[in-house]
Amino acid sequence: MEFLLHGRLHATIYEVDSLHGSEGGRSGFFGKILANVEETIGVGKGEPQLYATIDLEKARVGRTRKITNEPNNPKWHESFHIYCGHMAKHVIFTVKDDNPIGATLIGRAYIPVEDIFHGEEVDRWVEILDTEKKPIDGGSKIHVKLQYFGVEKDKNWNRGIKSVKFPGVPYTFFSQRRGCKVSLYQDAHIPGNFVPKIPLAGGKHYEASRCWEDIFDAITNAKHFIYITGWSVYAEISLVRDSRRPKEGGDVTIGEILKKKASEGVKVILLVWDDRTSVDLLKQDGLMATHDEETENFFKGTDVNCVLCPRNPDDGGSIVQNLQVSTMFTHHQKIVVVDSEMPGGPSRTRSRRIVSFVGGLDLCDGRYDTPFHSLFRTLDTAHHDDFHQPNFTGAAITKGGPREPWHDIHCRLEGAIAWDVLYNFEQRWNRQGGKDILVKIRDLDDIIIPPSPVLFSEDHDSWNVQLFRSIDGGAAAAFPDSPEAAAEAGLVSGKDNIIDRSIQDAYIHAIRRAKDFIYIENQYFLGSSFAWSADGIKPEEINALHLIPKELSLKIVSKIKAGERFKVYVVVPMWPEGIPESGSVQAILDWQRRTMEMMYKDVIKALREKGLEEEDPRDYLTFFCLGNREVKKDGEYEPTEKPEPDSDYIRAQEARRFMIYVHTKMMIVDDEYIIIGSANINQRSMDGARDSEIAMGGYQPYHLSVRQPARGQIHGFRMSLWYEHLGMLDETFLDPSSQECVKKVNRIADKYWDLYSSESLEHDLPGHLLRYPIGISSQGDITKLPGCECFPDTKARILGTKSDYMPPILTT
Repeated sequence: MEFLLHGRLHATIYEVDSLHGSEGGRSGFFGKILANVEETIGVGKGEPQLYATIDLEKARVGRTRKITNEPNNPKWHESFHIYCGHMAKHVIFTVKDDNPIGATLIGRAYIPVEDIFHGEEVDRWVEILDTEKKPIDGGSKIHVKLQYFGVEKDKNWNRGIKSVKFPGVPYTFFSQRRGCKVSLYQDAHIPGNFVPKIPLAGGKHYEASRCWEDIFDAITNAKHFIYITGWSVYAEISLVRDSRRPKEGGDVTIGEILKKKASEGVKVILLVWDDRTSVDLLKQDGLMATHDEETENFFKGTDVNCVLCPRNPDDGGSIVQNLQVSTMFTHHQKIVVVDSEMPGGPSRTRSRRIVSFVGGLDLCDGRYDTPFHSLFRTLDTAHHDDFHQPNFTGAAITKGGPREPWHDIHCRLEGAIAWDVLYNFEQRWNRQGGKDILVKIRDLDDIIIPPSPVLFSEDHDSWNVQLFRSIDGGAAAAFPDSPEAAAEAGLVSGKDNIIDRSIQDAYIHAIRRAKDFIYIENQYFLGSSFAWSADGIKPEEINALHLIPKELSLKIVSKIKAGERFKVYVVVPMWPEGIPESGSVQAILDWQRRTMEMMYKDVIKALREKGLEEEDPRDYLTFFCLGNREVKKDGEYEPTEKPEPDSDYIRAQEARRFMIYVHTKMMIVDDEYIIIGSANINQRSMDGARDSEIAMGGYQPYHLSVRQPARGQIHGFRMSLWYEHLGMLDETFLDPSSQECVKKVNRIADKYWDLYSSESLEHDLPGHLLRYPIGISSQGDITKLPGCECFPDTKARILGTKSDYMPPILTT
């Protein structure tokens, strides 16, 4: 029978005793494989390359490295810490032989989940069976060890961050740093006085920081180095655009600023993703436009070191797979690292320190925006030279709005954590930068202070912060070679590469710790495909295996069973950026629908079992998007041309509405813990061996929700975001876990959706938070809202359409 494995699985794969009778000979099974390899690729005597994998039914959860020199008795001795949230009858160990065109199955060994479910350690030799479940030639066995720890045995499960002694997420490359300082940013810029008074603990009020102004200051004031990585960096944009907050040199483009700093002797290094194919399939759908070559050309012949950096595969992998990595996946980290003056200014000391910025904002076009997210009213000011609208064919400033507004979240890190971001840059440069030009920080030890706390441990503003990544040895140097050393460094050993997958671990950890509510904003929301229903697809072929959606629904289910309150709020864009009718956008919307459906089915089943079938599942799990709608004002920018007749563009222009693009990658748990980074909730970002990503997870030890609700920076930040989205603040928002709060937020978002989608327009939209336009059947199926098959002004289906020609690896 099937069991729900929800917790951690510790597994060790030791060895296979004897694979076939003939010692080193070429008879039988291996003869076939080798002949097959030689024949296919025309090379000499191939040798077996054996590896083993671990599956929970059809979900791959672990794999060993390849062993080449032991065809009869491969010994791996590899251990795995596996987070699981899977229904399974068996833990399945598969032994394969790798060759350049794929892999050949040798056999599988099965351990019933029943044997491990109650936590006993199982250490045994298990028979290896063929596809008909008969023992393979020679009766080979595999030696494995398994032990399962259910979430209820986890001392942090449902307990939040219990005390200042919380050590951070275990088994990770970077450990948690204390005494740090964090500035949280909503959008690239916030005008003065935007945020109303939000009370915090100790009689303080929340104060907003301004991202691109702070980055401008950091770059301008750097004396020794400026390191930048991005998915896209565009030299022609300016960072400072608020006429009420002018800065000296603020109108200069970032490209010119970086050239000037480099000519003054500052080491300026840019690592920008080299958009190889720039994946043609996705390009034509408007998904990728990074200016990589323009940026490289802009800095040619200057003192700025700008390197275009493909997403190189690690050395291993078959030919087919290498092709996939370099042309399908991206470098997605968005970081700035500089040396900075000490707090209190340069007059007191010549010492310098390291400051880093991490988050969702690339330094490129289309990113500058404020919480007003105007569609038409900034077209002759802040956005006249930065008109971004990739969702319509042929959109241009000369044809007028709506522009695509951009909502994003970023942060600044100070203290020892800033050095971890620097080390990540150095690892990436040393792997892919080419020249040995990094500043030798050791040579500046009389100027740059070593990693140390910036705030005393008793300072109530201090933060504990940990750095997380999705990256592998193909993109970062100095990863250990052996699986043992990798495991010790908190890395996962793949078939041929060493992987840092700690962002996914951090999300899982935070969800499992959560007590009252979770608030997520993310550009994508899809995954846990092993639990999707099989309508029209084979879930095992999708491979979007990360656990985050399943962890969220399992958390809600556990709270319903316990009779405790728990709410999950998720904000996503209306659709992923690009032509909404296009194949890739529709495919992603289809995966998103399947993910939501899987979660709602879990929630509705739990409500039924508790006799609460009358309850609205949206009171437990609720999805939103953002949009804006503006009435026409006198003195507005007047375009000289018109969009094509009967296009999405002209319809949106006439209805004066458009989505606000949610590009954020953030999760807040119980107002006490926050994750901010570059990683989306999809397989690309969470896999570790696909897109490269970086994120921070942090909390303020003096502002935990232990005896009373947390009222530190994170609470203030969430309230400020809700003010931006809802256009108001309300007492009920102080407790998102309450029925009053979730019902009020849903009610407002329903009303705003009706105003957004209606035929007529009397006033500006009073807020931006819209109900995600789907219905939920009594069985948990995702249905269309009455009258809403397509997004307003488009012919694009809200529920998406399965793609028959695009491989899932591209769109998940």
